[in-house]
Amino acid sequence: MDQEVYPSLPIMVVDDEAQVLKSIEMALRSRGLRNIMAVKDSREVIPFLSRQEVGVVMLDLTMPFISGEELLDEIVQSFPEIPVIIITGNDEIDIAVKCMRSKAFDYMVKPVEKSRLISGVMRAVELRELKKQNEMLKSHLLTGVLEKPEAFSKIITKDAKMIGLFRYMESIAGSREPVLITGETGVGKELMARAVHTVSQCNGPFVPINVAGIDDNAFSDTLFGHVKGAFTGADSTRKGLVEKASGGSLFMDEIGDLSPASQVKLLRLLQEREYFALGLDVPKVSNARVIATTNQDLAGLQKSGRFRKDLYYRLSAHHFHIPPLRERPGDLPMLLDHFLKEASKALKKTRPSYPEELITLLSNYQFSGNIRELRAMVYDAVSRHTSGILSMEGFRAHMEQTRSCQHHESEPGTMGQGTSDLSGFRPLPTFEQATQLLVREAMKRARNNQSMAARFLGISRQRLARHLKNTPSPASSLPQEKRV
Repeated sequence: MDQEVYPSLPIMVVDDEAQVLKSIEMALRSRGLRNIMAVKDSREVIPFLSRQEVGVVMLDLTMPFISGEELLDEIVQSFPEIPVIIITGNDEIDIAVKCMRSKAFDYMVKPVEKSRLISGVMRAVELRELKKQNEMLKSHLLTGVLEKPEAFSKIITKDAKMIGLFRYMESIAGSREPVLITGETGVGKELMARAVHTVSQCNGPFVPINVAGIDDNAFSDTLFGHVKGAFTGADSTRKGLVEKASGGSLFMDEIGDLSPASQVKLLRLLQEREYFALGLDVPKVSNARVIATTNQDLAGLQKSGRFRKDLYYRLSAHHFHIPPLRERPGDLPMLLDHFLKEASKALKKTRPSYPEELITLLSNYQFSGNIRELRAMVYDAVSRHTSGILSMEGFRAHMEQTRSCQHHESEPGTMGQGTSDLSGFRPLPTFEQATQLLVREAMKRARNNQSMAARFLGISRQRLARHLKNTPSPASSLPQEKRV
């Protein structure tokens, strides 16, 4: 996609008067709508629509050869996905009603006020892009095949939820609407943002900024830039990141930390695609796509008044939520192999093998730091590795330390009623029965490895062996009134 062309599908303007065509084109271009096709001969419209996809058609009614009314009927019948806007000097109500009944998207009477013209065209463009995205999404869901798998090559996964996100990403590749990516710390939100940019095949750059803690003045200057003399110390003109991201993607990390004043300025950029460089009274137009990420609960921030609802709805035109690593256990072997290779190369060591039990151990860990935490664990283990099979001790020590810290940080009494598995028993199991349940579950998770199961339970292997000896079969040990 040319970095100066927006929208992706052309806007066709059909009128037999050259001056009208020029006037409409200038108005649209002033708003950043540059993909415009002017057609003076109405006979060329249908043949062109048969050859090339068009986003919006703007029609004059009174034209030689083929009238606008005839073209409207034929476009609605043969190309129902294309919004048609009627622009005419005829202000008769019955004609307007007839056109709207013929499923015209909008009806405007010349001379059209510029703001009315632009708002109508923008609504039509957004509707057309939304329909196109829905069609592509349906196609991706039905085929289940990625069209550009290379765009996701840096994201190590085989998880079905993640593949589903990739398909959705491909379906919105042609859109310039904002994207919101949410997920816990360390799940790979920036990698996903870069994948959105790559799959969109933009000619413009990927321009990142972390907005956490940035004050309002710095936000305006950094994003929108300034002209010489705009303020004390402004000795030369400076381009902002929005302008640098023209035709590409502006990546805004930690969007949940943006100040209220800066939120208002970002909202205008998203709504109007306009911004003011410091020191300028004339707005500039942006065609950069905004990709925002956060690990915060934006819904909660809205309730507390710390994040604007209208900004949230604008940002989440397309929303990706990345599942945490603990919900993607199938990815662990792939990620472990990847980080072992990466760490060995970085540390200039021979890549070690690892015991099968390591995957079992990792599968039973919560990974509060997600993929970033796993990477750090692997690097630490490889740095300590000398020869033979990779030791599991470093992994165990890290897990025990993390669990200990989490235990001390948690407050007593925070678990609500009915949140544990014991809520499914009426009556409660006895202490002996509950112990038996714990032992069996630990052995199941450890894949019958007694040493590992004992570590999960925080007891010695000998004590576990005694419990196993006294544990009856599953059917006989459960309370008879358990409700599932």
